[in-house]
Amino acid sequence: MGMVATPELAAAVADAGAVGMVALPLAPSDQVAAELAGLKSRTAGVVGINFLMPFLNLDCVEAAADQAKIVEFFYGTPERSLVELTHRGGALTAWQVGSELEACQAADAGCDFLIAQGTEAGGHVRGAMGLFTLLDRVLDVVDLPVVAAGGIGTSRMMAAALAAGADAVRVGTRFLAASEADVNPEYLDRLVAANPEETVLTDVFSVMWPDAPHRVLRSAVEASLAYPGDVVGEVLLGESRTAIPKYSALCPTRTTIGEIAAMALYAGESVGAVKREQPAAEIVRQLVEGAEALLGSRR
Repeated sequence: MGMVATPELAAAVADAGAVGMVALPLAPSDQVAAELAGLKSRTAGVVGINFLMPFLNLDCVEAAADQAKIVEFFYGTPERSLVELTHRGGALTAWQVGSELEACQAADAGCDFLIAQGTEAGGHVRGAMGLFTLLDRVLDVVDLPVVAAGGIGTSRMMAAALAAGADAVRVGTRFLAASEADVNPEYLDRLVAANPEETVLTDVFSVMWPDAPHRVLRSAVEASLAYPGDVVGEVLLGESRTAIPKYSALCPTRTTIGEIAAMALYAGESVGAVKREQPAAEIVRQLVEGAEALLGSRR
């Protein structure tokens, strides 16, 4: 969820009894350490941080391992040296994978658990298989806890993934509508109005991150292709405003101004479950209580 996955959102999810994940892709190591230390003081729940391999800063990883309970990596071949680095800091190490091979590599590298991401997922997508096909293959080849990710936004999908053998699920798109997420209001409105068939896996928004397929709202692709300029807007980064080039991988936050419709409006196939803005705790409660009821009724 990139920059929209704020520490406030992670804390709210953790307070509700789930695992709150934060992403600080452009932050220096001292800010990473400070943000995670603040999270530890704000919640007694479990929080972790996600690192994208193409933008990896080892100083940030080292700082995170001292503060977070979980350090996760995504979009690169699993590396034992990174797992050892996070373990030295006392954190559990996770790797988000998109294939059977990558799952085996992550297990061999010493990861504590895996996230199997299907192509239904919003944002950047690693593999080429739907979630349940991937989950079935990964569970066959690794002896580690596996989290299912991609297209999970309802209790029914959560229950289905758990019934299929996943140890837990990851929910992304649904939390874009959390009150604590840093999501631009127009982006939120478009998510609420969208149906699952209105998402598309594309490579259009590749400026700043080439050769990385991603799932967005189809309308964002259409609007960006039709937009006549080279700059679609500006976003506040730190104390200054930064121009957002056309086809940028940045998604619009609350401080973003410009042609929001033509920006990277990431959304997974679970977008149909996004009905309105809600507190994160309410989303967690609805998902868990609904899944428990469904799984209990089948025993």
